[in-house]
Amino acid sequence: MRAPELREALAAGPTPARLGVTLWEGGAVFAVFSQQAYAIDVCLFEAGGAHEGAHERARWRLRGRDGDVRFGFIPGVRVGDLYGLRAHGPFAPERGLRFDPAKLLVDPYATRIDRPFVFDEALRIHGADTAELAPRGVVEAPAAHGAPAVLPPARAPGFIYEMNVRSWSMLDECVPQEARGTLRALACPASVERLRRLGVTHVEAMPLHAWIDEPHLARLGLRNAWGYNPVSFMALDPRLAPGGWEDLRAACAALRAAGIGLIVDVVFNHTGEGDAHGPTLSLRGLDEGLYYRFTPEGGLANDAGCGNALACARAPVVRLLMSALRRLARAGVEGFRFDLAVSLGRGRGGFSPEAPLFAAIAQDPLLRGRVLIAEPWDIGPGGYRLGAFPAPFLEWNDRYRDDVRRFWRGDEGALGAFATRICGSQDVFGPRHRPPSASVDFICAHDGFTLRDLVSFERKRNLANGEAGRDGAEENFSWNCGVEGEANAEIEAARARDMRALLATLFLSRGTPMLTAGDECGRTQAGNNNAYCQDGPQFWLDWANADMELFAFVAGLARLRARHGAFWTDGYLETDEAECEGSGGAGFGGAGFGGASVRARWLRADGAPMRGEDWRDGDLLALMCACGQGDALERMLLIFHRGRSAQAFRAPAPRPGHRWRVAFDSATAEPFGQSMDLDGEVAPRSVILARETAIAA
Repeated sequence: MRAPELREALAAGPTPARLGVTLWEGGAVFAVFSQQAYAIDVCLFEAGGAHEGAHERARWRLRGRDGDVRFGFIPGVRVGDLYGLRAHGPFAPERGLRFDPAKLLVDPYATRIDRPFVFDEALRIHGADTAELAPRGVVEAPAAHGAPAVLPPARAPGFIYEMNVRSWSMLDECVPQEARGTLRALACPASVERLRRLGVTHVEAMPLHAWIDEPHLARLGLRNAWGYNPVSFMALDPRLAPGGWEDLRAACAALRAAGIGLIVDVVFNHTGEGDAHGPTLSLRGLDEGLYYRFTPEGGLANDAGCGNALACARAPVVRLLMSALRRLARAGVEGFRFDLAVSLGRGRGGFSPEAPLFAAIAQDPLLRGRVLIAEPWDIGPGGYRLGAFPAPFLEWNDRYRDDVRRFWRGDEGALGAFATRICGSQDVFGPRHRPPSASVDFICAHDGFTLRDLVSFERKRNLANGEAGRDGAEENFSWNCGVEGEANAEIEAARARDMRALLATLFLSRGTPMLTAGDECGRTQAGNNNAYCQDGPQFWLDWANADMELFAFVAGLARLRARHGAFWTDGYLETDEAECEGSGGAGFGGAGFGGASVRARWLRADGAPMRGEDWRDGDLLALMCACGQGDALERMLLIFHRGRSAQAFRAPAPRPGHRWRVAFDSATAEPFGQSMDLDGEVAPRSVILARETAIAA
């Protein structure tokens, strides 16, 4: 391209308007953002060359500048070429300046890298060249960036299935060997069919962006198995997506064809560059003081507990993260779960639901209709913000997790909190006029005990993590049914009964249920409640020995929930006693959220309404719900019995010509579709759903 044509092309907008690499006739335009760098160099490597020993074939200084964007046209660049950046500037860590031209840096806008990040001590030694260690960006064709097509609407989640793609598929004989441990496993017909049979509406994949192991794991011979230590926000990790973005597009398409959406867990609160002693890989080398937040004392903020915190209130960071979200959306992703999301809304004045990143998402036509889920806490000041996120965010509800566990563990005084949680946590979400679906209900998640371990261990067993058991939560509200870990058949039967009761509670609660992959099959981590660094067969989902009876139980619960709108109608219950007699009325307190009115009454074991003193203690709690009016009135009875012996129960009188029939009983061998009369006795550690049905003439 001749100089006049180049000047005209650059004036048309491909320079600062698009950061990263833009292929142009005869070469490519490179653009990099940095406020403090003296100069930025682009280092080119031969496409397909061996990484070790592959030397630079050319180095170009970006001579153009538009504000804080350095740019330049480099001739001869082709699809598949490899490149990295070197930044020149002052080295003054006390001022957030860590420029080191010896470090080969990954372009924050690189859409693909040639290999995973691997930690090496040289990455954090000033002056040590890292050309042999750092991944290189891969120049991709424009089509690989995804066409700006109108996206199909995202669907509201009905059953979220949280998944570590690698551990979920590594031992799955139904998945081709070459696809195991990667996104390609999600596109496998057998995988999709299993998710469909389970009743999943949305898979929530743990992080997919390229990450690096924490430095201490390298010393211990361990690996980060979860991916919550990202470096690049525009490139997928090559271990999960060897085919790059095409692998993600194929997975999204296969899932969507089965009616399943993909939600991706994004970690925008920190990067794997860590604290002041961490590696220099990308943002730190380009402008640490710009991309990260600092404390008033001058040190790196550490609100995620991982050594640094992204400055999400600054425009260049918002621009980068928005680009990452748009790229995921264009690949077919239906939504995002934001890890430690309080950090994303924190500025100089603390957390705000009107923070720049949230505002940017809310107005973006590509993103505002996606499913948005916040993990509403971090360890920074004022870091617990459950219920404080703006609509339409959903939020992980840890109060649901803890209060449900405390009830089933048998804690005194747990009935009231349990009742509030299973009815949608109105105390948390109601004040900001948000519906029950804003509560992502879960009993277990990736971070903590598995469901099986929850009822098998009172204490965590984390020695394998190499931190002398100091890591992981201390209070898990767990129990062991009599013995820690492995036990006899009688105790294992008790544990199975407890797991069924917990699962039934989850699927019969108001809110958005989330299950962690493997909990439907009895997966164990041998008591490890922080298995982020355990990547091996003992921590992968063992499909060959999976409890498929429990799988079928969960699938049945998902179908049961979908059939009865009283569980997912998106409004809070009205507890006027007369409502359950079918006398009509104003409906429920959250009528503005839409859906049919659902009226409710809380009952004791003798069938009388619960009163103040009754909430102090007890083992049995019943909820009678009524939905609809007149001939369309449906009444249901939910009974939760945590006691360890059978309990007599007196059901309220049915309407004339009707009787109470059991539709579900977690304690029986055939829990679904029994259509038996409610006989007045509730089995220990069980959940029952009964429906009022007409007596046949």
